[in-house]
Amino acid sequence: MIRIKTIAGLVALLAAQPALAAEHLPNVVIILADDLGWNDVGYHGSEIATPRLDALATEGVVLDRFYAQPACSPTRAALMTGKTPMRLGVLSPISKNNPTGLPLTERLLPEYFQAAGYQTFMTGKWHLGHRDRDYLPKSRGFDHFYGHVTGGIGYWDHVHGGGLDWQRDGKTLREEGYSTHLIADEAVRLIHSRDPARPMFLYASFNAPHLPNEAPTEAVERYSHIDNPYRRVHAAMVSELDAAIGRLVDALKAERMLGSTLIWFMSDNGGLNPEGAAPFLRNMSIRLESWFGKPLPLTALEFVRTNALEGGADNGPYRKGKQSVYEGGVRVPSLIYWRGHVTPRRISKMVTVQDVLPTLLGAAGLKGGAADYDGADQWPWIKRDSATPIPDYVTQGLDGVAFYRFPWKLLELRSGEVELYRIDEDPMEQHDRAAADPSVVEELANALDAFPRGATIHLPLWKMAWDPDFFGGEEDREPWADIVN
Repeated sequence: MIRIKTIAGLVALLAAQPALAAEHLPNVVIILADDLGWNDVGYHGSEIATPRLDALATEGVVLDRFYAQPACSPTRAALMTGKTPMRLGVLSPISKNNPTGLPLTERLLPEYFQAAGYQTFMTGKWHLGHRDRDYLPKSRGFDHFYGHVTGGIGYWDHVHGGGLDWQRDGKTLREEGYSTHLIADEAVRLIHSRDPARPMFLYASFNAPHLPNEAPTEAVERYSHIDNPYRRVHAAMVSELDAAIGRLVDALKAERMLGSTLIWFMSDNGGLNPEGAAPFLRNMSIRLESWFGKPLPLTALEFVRTNALEGGADNGPYRKGKQSVYEGGVRVPSLIYWRGHVTPRRISKMVTVQDVLPTLLGAAGLKGGAADYDGADQWPWIKRDSATPIPDYVTQGLDGVAFYRFPWKLLELRSGEVELYRIDEDPMEQHDRAAADPSVVEELANALDAFPRGATIHLPLWKMAWDPDFFGGEEDREPWADIVN
């Protein structure tokens, strides 16, 4: 028992409490890649060199059945809330002119850590609302934000949709440099300059390897043996991302933090490739390109063409890619590394992006409102302590909606067709069992119909088409950080 003999002793003990707490609370680092395909990492057999990720995979827990949403904003919404995006009304990428974002009624992941005394940092891509200050990272639990708030940007010019999108804590920055390198620079600086008496939560949300296909010349030259020019540059972008992740790990090591830091790496959706595009859009883009060359004369058409034809990701062996509810659009690379705290191995249990929030709170020993999540705390399973539930999971893409009740997956496609797969036995979705198992179709369809749906936050398509998003290029308006309400 500690005996306190003087008021001064009591004050000293109370002052020491944050430092004592910091010794027992782990640092948490989330690393999010943007449009990284299943077969874009070396530890999945890719031709792309990712030695730093491969090392983390060898020494960590590889989540062999990790699911994101088919697109960026929905995955980020689930990551930040532990809830299904359909419930939140976040159904697709948030456009540059969208006035709102992730509903302000939600309590976000960094807010839990902030309340527990963590210093909370974010570098990279936000994409959960940017036209009103209340939706920005600094208003939603982050002490510090550096990066961009819209979707894809030019890697060198940092432009999205005609406006410069590069800032630090709400103030526009005009910096030279490749965005992947700059995001890593800031993360490394934050690691070194943090308050060592307090635990750290760092969200490093890279925009790589999202379009546009841009990489340093020397990085592209290392992949000169790849014939497809889009795949060649994509590979270089992934390698630059891998090197940036290595720099973060090296900074943690230099600060002697690896033993006290949980690192969770994942992609926000399957990689972008022509296979994942709707056949109509792909065929139309090929035809228009043959007529007019590239770029196409209208910005909206050029945006469609680049997304339909220029994606260089590889989601093999799974079907399709980004924006699709087939496995190639949602089953993504993910791993957890925590030196001395997890047993290196691969686990095939279904874990999803909506599990991340409750799992991290569980790993850190923090309290949260379990009844408020659609996901579940998977930490006991990852630690090999005990079994954990596999909640139902819903994804929505351009081609339809998918409902998972493992091992079953029901697809209700926009074409009106219904498909059913046992993804534990048929992960490539080659054998539709809808006709053979009508009772399962009925059970899952009823559960999907009953699933809560929030009011959409998105603008109508026609309002986005007149001033479409695009990545990089000339500036024709004020920087995005300067026009916040």
